Amino acid sequence: MATGSRVERKKYRNKNNNKENKNKRNRKPKKIVKRIFILLIMLFFIAVIGGAGVFGYYAMNSPEISFSDLQGQVSSKIYDKSGDLVKELGGQNKDVMEASEIPQVLEDAVIAIEDTRFYNHNGVDPIRIVGSLIANLRAGGIVQGGSTITQQLVKLSVFSTDFQDQTLERKSQEAWLAMQIEQEYSKDEILTLYLNKLFYSNNVYGAKTAAKEFFGKDIQEINLAEAALLAGLPQAPSTYDPYTNPAEAKERRDLVLAVMLDRGMISQQQHDESVNTSIESMLVQLSDSSTKKVDLVIDAYLDVVAQEVQDKMNVNIYTDGVEVYTNMDFQAQEKLYDTVNNNEAVVFPDDQMQTAASIVDVDNGQLVALIGGRKQEVAMGLNRANTLNRSIGSTMKPLSAYGPALEYLNFSTGTLVVDEPYTYSSGQEFYNYDFEYEGNMTLREALAGSRNIPALKVLQAVGLDNAYAFLQKMDINILNDNKRELVEANALGGEITPIQLSAAYAAIANYGEYNKPYTVNRVVTSAGTEEVFETETRQAMKDTTAYMLTDILKGVPGVFASSSDIEGIYHAGKTGTTNYTEDQLAALGLNQGTYAAPDGWYVGMSPQYSISSWVGYDNPNEPGNYLTLEETAIPQHIYREMMTYLMADVPVTDWEKPESIVEVEIEKYTDPILLPGPYTPAEAKSNELFIRGQEPTEQSLAYGRYINPPTGFYAEYDQENQVINAQWGPLTESGQFELSVNGQIVYTGTNTAFQIPAASDGEYVLRLRIVDGNSSSDVMVITLTLTTQEDSSEDESESEDETTSSDDESEESTPEGTESEPNGNELPEEESPSVFGTESESENNPW
Repeated sequence: MATGSRVERKKYRNKNNNKENKNKRNRKPKKIVKRIFILLIMLFFIAVIGGAGVFGYYAMNSPEISFSDLQGQVSSKIYDKSGDLVKELGGQNKDVMEASEIPQVLEDAVIAIEDTRFYNHNGVDPIRIVGSLIANLRAGGIVQGGSTITQQLVKLSVFSTDFQDQTLERKSQEAWLAMQIEQEYSKDEILTLYLNKLFYSNNVYGAKTAAKEFFGKDIQEINLAEAALLAGLPQAPSTYDPYTNPAEAKERRDLVLAVMLDRGMISQQQHDESVNTSIESMLVQLSDSSTKKVDLVIDAYLDVVAQEVQDKMNVNIYTDGVEVYTNMDFQAQEKLYDTVNNNEAVVFPDDQMQTAASIVDVDNGQLVALIGGRKQEVAMGLNRANTLNRSIGSTMKPLSAYGPALEYLNFSTGTLVVDEPYTYSSGQEFYNYDFEYEGNMTLREALAGSRNIPALKVLQAVGLDNAYAFLQKMDINILNDNKRELVEANALGGEITPIQLSAAYAAIANYGEYNKPYTVNRVVTSAGTEEVFETETRQAMKDTTAYMLTDILKGVPGVFASSSDIEGIYHAGKTGTTNYTEDQLAALGLNQGTYAAPDGWYVGMSPQYSISSWVGYDNPNEPGNYLTLEETAIPQHIYREMMTYLMADVPVTDWEKPESIVEVEIEKYTDPILLPGPYTPAEAKSNELFIRGQEPTEQSLAYGRYINPPTGFYAEYDQENQVINAQWGPLTESGQFELSVNGQIVYTGTNTAFQIPAASDGEYVLRLRIVDGNSSSDVMVITLTLTTQEDSSEDESESEDETTSSDDESEESTPEGTESEPNGNELPEEESPSVFGTESESENNPW
């Protein structure tokens, strides 16, 4: 029987219903989680099955790999711009190592850095793959690879390392072939094949060859430090080249040693001893037994090609078997090599003086030819064309000072700059190269004449930030105290490589359009993938800026750089030298009166080519390693030889002036710039360039303005009063009359008449002009000749003298003839006064 009221029973039922509903709601999320979990499991198995299917499909289509593939070296082919084969790269001269010859210390080093579980996997290491995936995700990029030594052997034998070839298909086939190799060959055999196939820089292939070439040892004699270096080199042979980049090589070697210590392969003492061994002390001089002339000729160019392909494609041209089509003009490359090595067209004082040069096609940025040194008898030698870290001297001035001023301040080539004693903002003194001062100069004169003080003033006017922004548009990043910024001294120099310098001047020659210099136009990988490259182009400066700089620098060859002059072509250029400090001169045993420079530069350009060249010693602070004044001109000789060669079959063209530029004759050294006045002398005039609309319109009066000459100038002799009465017309503009007789000023004022005493016979030359400040009119001239007449009378015993003007006629001035007179109080008498009866005349104003 039910108890309680109906209300209570209702509450009881509602309460039970709520509990049931709550239990249902609690069970619902659990069902959703369960369903998601089941779905994920299903997707995982589907992915595994699908992945296995895809892997199986790709594996079935894997290329065959033979022992000869594993043992041989895949060659790369280098072509010039005409498509002709220049060089084939490969390990034809390597010493093959047997498995029994591998020293334990090298085996440990290689396994530690490349494949820790080499002896435990079957060609593919899932743990390594997952570990590298996590490391790369954390780093936000590729910092660690997942390939085993066996996979790398496959890649070096039949595949490419190009990113374009790192497809799922290629990775699947790589893994499948690696597992096949593991079934057919022992671990020792695989390791031996791998070590024989590696590239170690300097045209050296195989670990055994590397030990002999680098250390002068048999492979079994190498120590821990040497083994660690060999283990670390193959990852990036050019970057870690111990001969050209010892610091980078040491860093990589020490990383290998740290990994070996961490894995317990070596003791702390062994680690420390090896780390404290310098790279230089380990190396021997590279042999040149297998080096051919072509290797030396293209050495610097090939170095840039290798780095460019590595950067753009992650492909190693020494190991990946690619076809590289370059922008090299092989004939020009060979000509450049002979020019700096044969001592015929260009004479060097000794074999120790070094050089670097870069030639760029102005239109497209293609590197035509490069030289990175001279008298270098080994391939892959030091390439100064892209590594030189020396100041470019005054070749910097158009880039850091004058170019930015024309760009941002709209300066004219006739803008006034003053060459005078001056200091940096810090108060530090500095001087021109000749320790003299030219005073007022136009911007054109200051840049062409390479004056230091005006360059600093111009940089200060435009500002360091604007100048730096200008440089960055040409990929020039100057460092000062490890900061990307300019200092005032950069008006006079800065560290830029020869390649960068030639590219920057190519932008000037190309109306301001900058083309990033490049060596490679096309690469075909071993997998058949073709990659085509073009330059990166940007407008680095206005065409007006580029044309004005070019127009100024056309005045350098043959005038300020006599050895760079070439007849029959239009070209421009800039010299550059650097200086020793007083202390450095003293250390060299030289006094301040001896000319000595660490570096000599010249960069020149035609509408077709830009060429930069440098000479100097690698160790300029050692006794005798300095340039004389004559030797600083060697870069000009290199330029002249190469530009003459390159332009021999090129139509001669000149730069065309942009419509936005006007050329105007100005009076020099005016500020603001003024047009010449009527009496501005020729030496004070020059033709200068302006942005259209900003050319001067006001005329200079520094040398005087034009004043109309006096009118109605008339003179007659009053015999009775023995005076000459002169008169003339009134003034029509400001000024006053100046009357002189026989060179002596007798009247100055605004009256229109004057009496001149004339009691004696003789010639009276009257000159009248109008003067106003430093301006004066043409001079009007009247010449009167007074003579004595003797009358005889029969009735008188005395004679009487009578003075009259000739023919008793008055004289009136007429504008005839020209006579120059100085502007002063004393006017010189004529050397040959006008004779009696000659018409009076005017004299042009000399001012």
